[in-house]
Order: sequence, then structure tokens, then C-alpha cells
Amino acid sequence: MTHAFDRLTEYAAALLGAAGLDGDKPEVTARLLVSADAMGHDTHGLAQLPDYLDDIASGAMLAVGEPDIIADRPAACVWDGKYLPGVWLVDRAVRLAAERAQTHGVCAISIRRSHHIACLATFLTAATDQGLMAIVACSDPSEARVAPHGGTKPVFMPDPLAVGIPTDGDPVLIDISTSITTMGMTGRLKREGKRFPGLWALDAAGQPTDDPAKVADGALLPVGGVDHGHKGTGLAWMVEALSQGLGGFGRADHPTNWGCSVFVQVFDPALFAGAEAFTRQTAFTAEACRATPSRDGAQALRLPGAKAMAGLRRAKAEGLALRPGLLDALAPYAAKLGAPPPSTE
Repeated sequence: MTHAFDRLTEYAAALLGAAGLDGDKPEVTARLLVSADAMGHDTHGLAQLPDYLDDIASGAMLAVGEPDIIADRPAACVWDGKYLPGVWLVDRAVRLAAERAQTHGVCAISIRRSHHIACLATFLTAATDQGLMAIVACSDPSEARVAPHGGTKPVFMPDPLAVGIPTDGDPVLIDISTSITTMGMTGRLKREGKRFPGLWALDAAGQPTDDPAKVADGALLPVGGVDHGHKGTGLAWMVEALSQGLGGFGRADHPTNWGCSVFVQVFDPALFAGAEAFTRQTAFTAEACRATPSRDGAQALRLPGAKAMAGLRRAKAEGLALRPGLLDALAPYAAKLGAPPPSTE
């Protein structure tokens, strides 16, 4: 059973609009949530919509208005997002940074007090489609679920980092968390009674475990796990310094609202060594990776983001299937808000 990309977007936008989001916030948020599902990041797509609708109803997500401008310089800005929809805020930030980077070579925007921003990879093509390189990173200073390397108590969150790199074909889209897995996947495995594929977490006693249910009283491990977790811990430090430090708002302020501190940066290669020189390098590396024999000899290596871009194109052309139960979870909101569910293709 598949659903047309545009119809799913219209459905999600109708729910968000009926819940109270103003302006272009419903359409932008809906389109990027559906894009996340199409790109294969289904823990951070429409699965987030019930929580967003609940937070709009409670006031935890601010439904109307604009961010406050804390600082505005040609190549560096700080916004107070006031817990407006995070997906909408970050999309706007990437587009503004892309515009300014084409004048100044680079532009960075820090957003404090954004609501949740869903799938970071979905923001990148707004820059890469213009031949620009983009970085998006975020952290949630209201929670701690990831232990630093060698520790037993959580200090960080999964602190995702995404990078979009133009090539001579599809862009390379990197979207990783600095922990071994995300809280979304942890919650899904716990609900389904499944285990992690490895020792990805610590229990309450600080012992490695593959049981996602133990994370509630324990912690996730950083990328690298017990042996090489200094790598993930170092990346988490970088993400939190970029997102909380540069924005001047984070853990030291003891926030309690679900949300994000966000860092966005866009580069225009044309104002460095030149767009042609940049693409020559990235195209060479992309081809070198594709030409590298795979360990099992089964198939050519896939560049980061290749599956996501193929999935997005396929979803827009042919529709996409959603995880079982997702539309059922939205049905009570649809009935309450008067938004008819999308038809199947």
C-alpha cells in the first residue's frame, strides 16, 4: 500500500494547520517530515507528528510568530527560536545561510530554543541543489541520554551531525548521530521487544548491554562503543559547542522543554578555490569510492546519501509505503482536527 508524496504532505500540513501553525509552517514541516520517510529515516519522519501535535496543543511548541534576532551580522547570526517548529526554523536558516554564503563565502546561523528538528538530512539539498556545501548540527540541552567515554552516567544526547557535499552527480549526504544509535530507534526496539545488534548501551550499573529497555536507567554509548567511544564523545563535544556554545544557550541554563540548540553553516565553493575546483575534488573521491571493491563482492559501494536520494525520487514518482500503524496513530488527531486521511495509490 503506497501513498502519493504530495497527498501525504497535504495531509500532514492539514493536521498542523488545523492544530494552529500559521503561515508556511504547516507545509514546510509536513514536506520535510514526509521527505524523511522517503529517505529512509522513518523514526524521524511522520512518526514525530503525534508528538508535534500534542506539543502544539499544550503550548510546548509555539504555533505562530517569528524567531527573535539576537545577533545579525553578514556571515553570522543568532536566533531565539522561542520553541517555534524546529523543522521550519532550520529550513529557513539553511536557505538564508545559502543566500548570504553566495556573497560572503560562508554564513553560519545558531538557533537557541528551537523545537525538535526531525531528520537533519532533509535540510541539506536546499544548499546542495545550488552547488553549496552545508552543515547542520543540533543537541537537546533539556535531556542527557549518552554517557561520555569511560563514564557510566549520561551527559550528552545523540547530538546528530549532517553534511551535504555537492559532487558532479547526486550530493553526498552524511547524517549521523554521535552516539551508536538514536533515542527514536531505542524506543522503537523497546516497544517491539527487540534487542540492539550489539552492546550499544549501559545499564544502571554501568555494564554494557544490548537491551534497549535498560537505557531508561542507564545510558547509550557514544560512537565507538566501550572500546573507542572517545571518537563519539569528541564529536558530541564539537556538536554541543557549535549548537549550545555559539548560540549562548544550553545545559548551563537547565531548560526543561523538548527542543534543540541548532548550528547551521553553508559554504559557497565559488568564493574559495572555485566551484569547478571543488567539484573536481569531490567527483574524484566519489568515483574512487564507487570503484573500490566491496568486501563481499556483492555490489558496488554506495555513497552516503545515495539510498536517501533514490528513495526520495522514487517516493515522488511512485508514492511511498509507511510503517504499519503510523496512519492509525494519526487517526484520532485527524478525527479531532477534521483532516481526512490520504487515499492510497
